[in-house]
Amino acid sequence: MKGLFENKKRRTEDSLNAALKQKQYDEDAYFERAEYDPFAGEKAGYSDYSYWRSTFKSFLHNKVALIMLVVLAVLVLFTVIQPLLPGQYDALTINNDPVTGIQLQNQAPSSTTVYMTVPAGTELLGARVKGDEGWYAVSNIIGAVKKPTKKPSTFTVLEYGEDWCKIEYEGVTGYIMNNFQTSIQKIPEDPYAVPYECYSNKAPKIFNAPVNISNSGNSLYAEAQYLRETEDGTVVTTAETELRNIPSSQPFLFGTNNIGQDLWALVWQGTRTSLWIGFVVALFEALIGIIIGVLWGYVRALDRLITEIYNVIDNIPTTIILILISYIMRPSISTLIFAMSLTRWLGMARFVRNQIIIIRDRDYNLASRCLGTEPSRIMLRNLLPYLVSVIMLRMALAIPGAIGSEVFITYIGLGLDVNTPSLGNLINEGRKLVTSPSLRYQLIFPAIVLSVITISFYVIGNAFADAADPKNHL
Repeated sequence: MKGLFENKKRRTEDSLNAALKQKQYDEDAYFERAEYDPFAGEKAGYSDYSYWRSTFKSFLHNKVALIMLVVLAVLVLFTVIQPLLPGQYDALTINNDPVTGIQLQNQAPSSTTVYMTVPAGTELLGARVKGDEGWYAVSNIIGAVKKPTKKPSTFTVLEYGEDWCKIEYEGVTGYIMNNFQTSIQKIPEDPYAVPYECYSNKAPKIFNAPVNISNSGNSLYAEAQYLRETEDGTVVTTAETELRNIPSSQPFLFGTNNIGQDLWALVWQGTRTSLWIGFVVALFEALIGIIIGVLWGYVRALDRLITEIYNVIDNIPTTIILILISYIMRPSISTLIFAMSLTRWLGMARFVRNQIIIIRDRDYNLASRCLGTEPSRIMLRNLLPYLVSVIMLRMALAIPGAIGSEVFITYIGLGLDVNTPSLGNLINEGRKLVTSPSLRYQLIFPAIVLSVITISFYVIGNAFADAADPKNHL
């Protein structure tokens, strides 16, 4: 059997050799030489895994971070579109009462300008507001009992009521509020037995109807379309009419400040200013910090030089640099951005450098260098993914940090001028009123916006940093 197998094997080999001799083998006809491809040099196999897809998928599982992301996105979007909405006051305009010319200062926050509503047929004193034919300044105060000096002012009670009394004083007939027990004296035993003389130790107002249509001495305003002028110079409401604090249906949602500017518009313009400063500073911090940090950590020849530069700059207190630059240069947005960007990159560069030193000599990086991979590609593909978590967290904290620095610079008097609203300006002005309960809103509203921005960036930055950390990827 062994002989038969050997004979068969020999005949097969002879047949193959004969076939090869008959047909010349040309490797160029069957194979094509492949050029060197640096992108394929590191591929040992194929996988559909995507680092960024995995990162975003992990981030979307964090419900709290998603909620804060939506809140922050809505806040930023509203900050941009707020000036474009109808009926908005200009942030820098000082709003004055059109009749008295007095600034509408420290108006309390309100969702409406309606002070009171009167029924149809209410008789009022009124005059058209100058420059606005659509509104009347209305009241029903026709006089006042003079405040007594030496002798009490006397008047005649014509009708006595529990809430209102009709009187006659120096030829003027009208109504006063019934506060006889506190400001009016000499009441008979039967006050309904009119007429009789009374005297006052104060100065009550006289109204032309038994209703108080006044706003702490200021005029109220009604739309002309609901009023009818009479021959005696008064106006009568033709329907149920809303009387307003100001001749406008647009309220001061956040109130006004001490010079009559709309705090709602100031807060959103200040938020735009502060966010712009924060975003630009964070961008410069990321660009400068990442570039210097990567070179500092990966290029060994630059390590000592950059370390010395870092030590020199880092030993100067950041606060001193901020104060010095803000004092020397003219206060402006560009000055604040320059002062903050001058030193804020140090922290980012140090973190990036430390991370790169940890991973630069790992096996996969050594293999990439042995395969001839470009250093720039090693930095972008092998090193930066491990730094995304640190970079995102630092950038997320850089924005509220820059806003906080702007608040501090404004607090010490070297920040933006009052004609450039910012959260720093508003908080600095509001803190002066914190001891006044009725005016604390001027601090509360900008502080709430700043808190929302700070908390949102912190939560989102931490969540994305965790999601981007390669250690958390399978």
